[in-house]
Amino acid sequence: MSTTDLPADSFPRSYDPHEAARRYYPWWESSGYFVGDPNAPGEPYAIVIPPPNVTGSLHMGHALDNTLQDILIRYKRMDGYKAVWIPGTDHAGIATQSVVERQLRKEGLDRHTLGREEFLRRVWAWKQQSGDQIFLQLRALGVSCDWSRARFTMDDGLSRAVREVFVKLYDEGLIYRDTRMVSWDPAGRTVLSDLEVEHEEGFQGELWSFAYPLSDGSGEIIVATTRPETMLGDTAVAVHPDDPRYQAIIGKTVYNPLVDRHIPIIADAILVDPAFGTGAVKVTPAHDPNDYEVGRRHNLPFINIFDESATVNENGGKFSGLDRFDARKAVKTAMAELGFDRGAKPHVMSLGRSQRSGVVVEPIVSTQWFVRMKPLAAPAIAAVENGFTRFVPSQWENTYFAWMRDIRDWCISRQLWWGHQIPAWTCGDCGHITVAKEDPSACAKCGSEKLSQDPDVLDTWFSSALWPFSTMGWPEKTDDLRAWYPTAVLVTGFDIIFFWVARMMFSGIHNMGVPPFRDVCIHGLIRDANGDKMSKTKGNVVDPLGTIEKYGADAFRFTLAQHAVQGRDMNWDDTRVEVSSRFVNKIWQAFRYMHTNLEGYDPQATPTLSVYDHWILARLGAATARVREGLDGYRFNDAANELHAFTWGELCDWYLELSKPAIYGGGEGRQAAQHTLVRVFSAVARLMHPLMPFLSEELYQRLPGASGTVMLAAFPKVTEFPEDPTVLAEVATLQEAVTAQRRARAEIGLQNKQVLPLLARGERAPALLKHASALRQLAAVERVELITGEAPKGAAAAAIAGADLFTPLDGVIDLVAERARLDKEIARVEKDKSDLEKRLNNPGFMDRAPADVVVGFREKLALADQRLTQLRASRASLA
Repeated sequence: MSTTDLPADSFPRSYDPHEAARRYYPWWESSGYFVGDPNAPGEPYAIVIPPPNVTGSLHMGHALDNTLQDILIRYKRMDGYKAVWIPGTDHAGIATQSVVERQLRKEGLDRHTLGREEFLRRVWAWKQQSGDQIFLQLRALGVSCDWSRARFTMDDGLSRAVREVFVKLYDEGLIYRDTRMVSWDPAGRTVLSDLEVEHEEGFQGELWSFAYPLSDGSGEIIVATTRPETMLGDTAVAVHPDDPRYQAIIGKTVYNPLVDRHIPIIADAILVDPAFGTGAVKVTPAHDPNDYEVGRRHNLPFINIFDESATVNENGGKFSGLDRFDARKAVKTAMAELGFDRGAKPHVMSLGRSQRSGVVVEPIVSTQWFVRMKPLAAPAIAAVENGFTRFVPSQWENTYFAWMRDIRDWCISRQLWWGHQIPAWTCGDCGHITVAKEDPSACAKCGSEKLSQDPDVLDTWFSSALWPFSTMGWPEKTDDLRAWYPTAVLVTGFDIIFFWVARMMFSGIHNMGVPPFRDVCIHGLIRDANGDKMSKTKGNVVDPLGTIEKYGADAFRFTLAQHAVQGRDMNWDDTRVEVSSRFVNKIWQAFRYMHTNLEGYDPQATPTLSVYDHWILARLGAATARVREGLDGYRFNDAANELHAFTWGELCDWYLELSKPAIYGGGEGRQAAQHTLVRVFSAVARLMHPLMPFLSEELYQRLPGASGTVMLAAFPKVTEFPEDPTVLAEVATLQEAVTAQRRARAEIGLQNKQVLPLLARGERAPALLKHASALRQLAAVERVELITGEAPKGAAAAAIAGADLFTPLDGVIDLVAERARLDKEIARVEKDKSDLEKRLNNPGFMDRAPADVVVGFREKLALADQRLTQLRASRASLA
């Protein structure tokens, strides 16, 4: 693209972010600018996108995560790295299956009616139709993923990788099948891993007590439970062996009248605390983790009373067919009618809920597949301890270590149809289980062809754990793996350190020999303006696409970067994007100033630069250094704020004003200013590109001699803009003088256009003489006169380090009235200061006040001190 491809009005008065996005994104993508080349020169730099669910749509978390990744990949691509950013989506087993099942219910169907094969066909059809929607939304954000490498966790290649890893782990004894207590999701009708259970602390439940009569009629024993329905599966009552209340009845039985079952009274010192309650505990080995262990120790029967939807099954007798919570009420009513109800009391408890469906999980005993985690976790812990992989901020390493060092075996089987079906086949003749990469035709043990594949699928996170290397073609030895593994950085939220980061770590080390990334950059959550977590139920969710539509992707992205402070959550308010959009407009207008003043510009000329030209180039070098430091250190807010400070605070507020006399004066000065403007704005367009890609491209294309795209232009280097301490010091003196003069004039209400002489004394005063023209332009200074000795009377005073500045006011303002005004203002500020000091010296206030309130009062006191100093200096000069 070139300037000839731009509209006839090549620099309209205002920037249109949507037109820029429509113009440049298709061009970038069709030109192959996003595509990585593993054989290209340069140091490798790779990022793999945290794959959003195929069911997902862009939310604020995605927007932040992907904006930060895009900033990094655009920066490194411009900086000469062999960069690639691999996108993709996750098949999201439970979520995707639920979406399609809801569609079926609208048609009066369910998956069991369709059968597995037809159901999976329907899911794939849905995926083809709707599954890539989030890719389109990410494009609206401006991300520069290599879409030619987009992957899906159930692609053929990734499915092969899953089988490869499963079989390898099985052969190594790290995957095994076992029957044990697991957490069951009755809504999803599948087992969950420990991480997929969210515990609702402080839940207000009920502790219900009831009596079990002794079978011989000699008495009763009272127990309590928060889940009365589970008494249908009780197979014992446990007491402490040293509890004198029960020693005589250990070994006897009690009668469960609801299911006509006699169960033993057993002694168990591990389960029972004799000081808690009655010292007797009902034991349901099939539906409680602690009771499960008791059942194993005492060889008790395990009676499952629920089907897969947590409806009471045939083992529940007359309660069969009731939902578990309906059964709870029915059991209490039945026991009350039999005279065994002993009352209830409120009980605060922790309630486990499925992260996926939100329903209360049910502990059940089930045969599942597990990964043996301890041997896999050890090298993943060492990789972070040894510094091969580092967390940014570093405090998240503690979270990682805490989970990895206390890790439990991972239940990886799920009772779903959508997902990677477990590659294990059971022989119908001998029962042998064959685990293989390819579908077997016969039993590996007896040769029988009566094989049936395990119907369960793998946990979605199993395939996601392989993402950094499976997306690059593993198990084949590909050019992508050779060039880009391990990847440079993973950018993600802290909420999936356990689910995904840790699992990728041990999977990468076990299968590739090294961890999958050098850095793990953890960002915070985006909350609403009040600091609350966004949720649909609260109605406080912000739609990023709506914000982009209103303000454009550049302003939206800049806002995200500017407030992405390491280690802190972000409170979101769209008014911040409005502020960023004003910054976008400021940049646009500054470029227009340059563009409209390029008549006669000769790129081959070598004019002598002014002190102001040298100054802005030196300041640009300092800004470039700080932007680079911010991006290299994942301090995105520092990079964004530095870009803002330089562009608005130094380039627009100072240099553009200082350049105007040269621009409008003609001659070599105009040529020098033009050269400087082009050089600076070229660098600014490149500096801002990672954060604001559309705006930067729109501006870059309008630079004299621009060719190609800004996204492949070289990112500015500090060495291009050498320091010039002498010039920096000289212009700093001018800036301080202008600022001090403006403040002093504002204090007494002088009009900006009222030109007055400036009297200056001190060691830095002579430096102002050569900037008389700039002082006239920027601070309405008629002329600069150097003085010595006493301060002149009747003059407004200002001071900078090394110089005192005076503006004679005799005949300009009413000095008597101004003295009176200053006296009144000094008295008011002195009173405010006194009140603040009294508060801060009051022990009662200091003990009770929150820390942030105390800090606020101290800041107000410091400002009052500063204000008094200024006022007293002004008053003294008018004495």
